[in-house]
Amino acid sequence: MAYPLLERIDDPAALRRLERAELHQLAQELRAFLLESVSKTGGHLSSNLGTVELTIALHYVFDTPEDRLVWDVGHQSYAHKILTGRRADMARLRMLGGISGFPRRAESPYDTFGTAHSSTSISAALGMAQAAKLKGERRRVVAVIGDGAMSGGQAFEAMNNAGVMDLDVLVILNDNDMSISPAVGALNRYLARLVSGRAYRLARRAAQKVLSNVPPLWELAKKVEEHAKGMVLPSTLFEEYGFNYVGPIDGHDLDTLIPTLRNLKEASGPQFLHVVTRKGHGYKLAEADPVLYHGVSKFAPEAGIVGSGKPGAKPTFTQVFGDWVCDMAERDPRLVAITPAMREGSGLVEFERRFPERYFDVGIAEQHAVTFAAGLACEGMKPVVAIYSTFLQRGYDQYIHDVQIQNLPVRFAIDRAGLVGADGATHHGAFDLSYLRCIPNITIMAPADENECRQMLYTGFLLDTPAAVRYPRGTGPGVPVEREMKALPVGKAQLRRSGRRVAILAFGTMLQPALEAAESLDATVVNMRFVKPLDEALVVEMARQHELLVTVEDNVVAGGAGSAVAEGLAARNIAKPMLHLGLPDRFVDHGDQKLLLAMAGLDAEGITAAVEMRLRALHATSLVSVK
Repeated sequence: MAYPLLERIDDPAALRRLERAELHQLAQELRAFLLESVSKTGGHLSSNLGTVELTIALHYVFDTPEDRLVWDVGHQSYAHKILTGRRADMARLRMLGGISGFPRRAESPYDTFGTAHSSTSISAALGMAQAAKLKGERRRVVAVIGDGAMSGGQAFEAMNNAGVMDLDVLVILNDNDMSISPAVGALNRYLARLVSGRAYRLARRAAQKVLSNVPPLWELAKKVEEHAKGMVLPSTLFEEYGFNYVGPIDGHDLDTLIPTLRNLKEASGPQFLHVVTRKGHGYKLAEADPVLYHGVSKFAPEAGIVGSGKPGAKPTFTQVFGDWVCDMAERDPRLVAITPAMREGSGLVEFERRFPERYFDVGIAEQHAVTFAAGLACEGMKPVVAIYSTFLQRGYDQYIHDVQIQNLPVRFAIDRAGLVGADGATHHGAFDLSYLRCIPNITIMAPADENECRQMLYTGFLLDTPAAVRYPRGTGPGVPVEREMKALPVGKAQLRRSGRRVAILAFGTMLQPALEAAESLDATVVNMRFVKPLDEALVVEMARQHELLVTVEDNVVAGGAGSAVAEGLAARNIAKPMLHLGLPDRFVDHGDQKLLLAMAGLDAEGITAAVEMRLRALHATSLVSVK
């Protein structure tokens, strides 16, 4: 497909040379290119289709990258990437060696801040604006924050701070959770231009100067202004934080966006623009089901996404959790499920349908999710927090302070542990074993297969102390899931293969590649199951019976499960050659999940090669000792 205007845009400077009348055609071409490109690579679709006009307007009005532009959450930045010289790179979006699906500072000077998690843009924008002020530089700083990201507490912490800093920063709320309402019409477009314009600002400043000597009159004037705005605007909440609120306006109307942004570009102090967009705009299938088209695999645009999987396909670990939590809720009316805005991703769609009164989506507010669960546990409820490994990091203080210190029986179903694939370093669950096992009171389980995942979830639910079950994205080895739930003996590992010389202690889904490697190595293999408490008796036995202990985990080696094994042996004064295999001490890039695991040496071939190399080194050392 030809894109005559878009193909002329290799940077925003070229965009700014276009005539205003050409921007509407550019928007059509950009939207068509997005659909064509993402349908071939997979990625975030509906959110990006909704930000086409807004992206064009921002780069048309502001002098990027000199003016700073921060996207939040960053998965809505594909149009931004295309207009900033990465159109050809979209063919390798989220692939190994290709561009990221999120803004990335190392990738482009136009990506001013990495925002793969949410609610950070206003804080970052304030920092940038303050730095410009301290250095005496004149530049504009814009934060584009989605309505979902506005549910995160950090966004309001930053706005509270912005109100007293008097910095030239513009916050744009991209409100895409509703269709364009009747209020977003001619009157609102007129008011947006009015209250963002220079005449209004000058009149307001003059009134403030005259009336500030008579505080009661100034306060009365402010209230009259607020009430006048409140008659046609949704809320004065943002003005209470010290922002000049403008909007809401149609985020797909370039003829309104551009003059409003030009007015706000010249305004001083904190400004807040509320734009209303529609997810999937311009592609009817995505408009009708923006959730289905939020994150997509490859598909044919003319046919749309067809089906949800092959009949009889292996269930994912997420689906195993979703089935278990519904089954458990039928048994125990005290079970409540909590998610920080990840209903679909965490497998809670069916739970919400069947148990709506016991389902709580708290928004992108991981800290609140954890403490909310702690409060429920205090009153005898049995909360289950379904959360991604990388998102639990954001509630770490609450995890320690509110759950662990009080030893409350909150259960954490930690999805996306290990390497997740295309979303990359910001979403890999590379650290949870390290940051969890150092905390007292916790039980940490890592299932090797689908059935073990179900039984571990049940085991954790029965405990009167905090418990976590962590499992990876995608499917397991295909072990049939037993409907009957049986509690596992806490802290007990399982011997899966007997061999000689080498004992491989496998954690979680690393069991399968460990078993494959063991065939050529004739090694013993233990399915460790529990990271904490560790089966130290069996670890000691393995150490005494073998020349080399090997630990394998899909977590960073530093402080992980292998470290727990080494610490246990050291505490018993047992010296044994060890090999710790896990994720490297660096941030792993995006790419195919299996390929990334292989590159980390966590497939059967990698394990075999690493063990053989260590055995050769041990043999060489022993020969030197004999000499």
